[in-house]
Amino acid sequence: MRIMCLNGWGGRLHDRLIPYLEAASPDVLCLQEVVHTPAASREWLTYRDGDHVLPQRADFFREVAAALPDHVATFCPAAQGVLWDGEEPVPSQWGLATFVRVGFPIIGQVQAFVHKTFSPDGYGDHPRPRNAHILRIFDFEKNRTVLIAHMHGLRDLKGKMDTPERLAQAHRFAGLIKGAAEERDQIVACGDFNVEPDSRTFEVLGVAGLKELVTAGNFTGTRTSHYKKAGRFADYMLVGAAVDVLGFDVVEEPEVSDHRPLLLEI
Repeated sequence: MRIMCLNGWGGRLHDRLIPYLEAASPDVLCLQEVVHTPAASREWLTYRDGDHVLPQRADFFREVAAALPDHVATFCPAAQGVLWDGEEPVPSQWGLATFVRVGFPIIGQVQAFVHKTFSPDGYGDHPRPRNAHILRIFDFEKNRTVLIAHMHGLRDLKGKMDTPERLAQAHRFAGLIKGAAEERDQIVACGDFNVEPDSRTFEVLGVAGLKELVTAGNFTGTRTSHYKKAGRFADYMLVGAAVDVLGFDVVEEPEVSDHRPLLLEI
């Protein structure tokens, strides 16, 4: 089973990302920063937050779903806010998405928030709502159940240092995993956690029996050349003790986002 985790950057590098996902075709894709605008009439819209202005692929979710036609696609919204078509506001949802190959039935799942709650009337003040998605899937070939959990950690405008909110977020994420897991589940947790490698987040998840793979593998970062700020880490993959890791990589090429894909084979 091949599991990929990626912050899709709102589909900003759409022309590179979609062909990459079609070719890689992981069994499970955990995708963060997903835009879903069902009523959009254009392919591109604009996100505006003060001086922070980004082009966004208007219905990124459905385009990724079309690129992975043999997968069950689930969108998990964190908020509904406004993107812009010129000076015309367009309501748009933003959150996580998970794509699971149809040969691996989903036998349980939890969709919940690790920071704040769903915002229906705008993206909200920073730090904004953040959610998580946990799935239990069955692998017939190996006769096992695999629990896969991913989240997008809160963004703090001051940086990626530990805060009380981030510690609470880690405890919520660990609690969601513990509540969903059953005996003998093989557990994989991942996401754009928005923290540094020395964060207490990993102490919390370590108590839950999870081992972090990015820093353990001596990778030097999870950001691409499109990320211009200091700090090269944001994304992490963790596994439980029962997981037999056949391979793990932080993919440097092609660059399909300002984050690198994390690719795990178990």
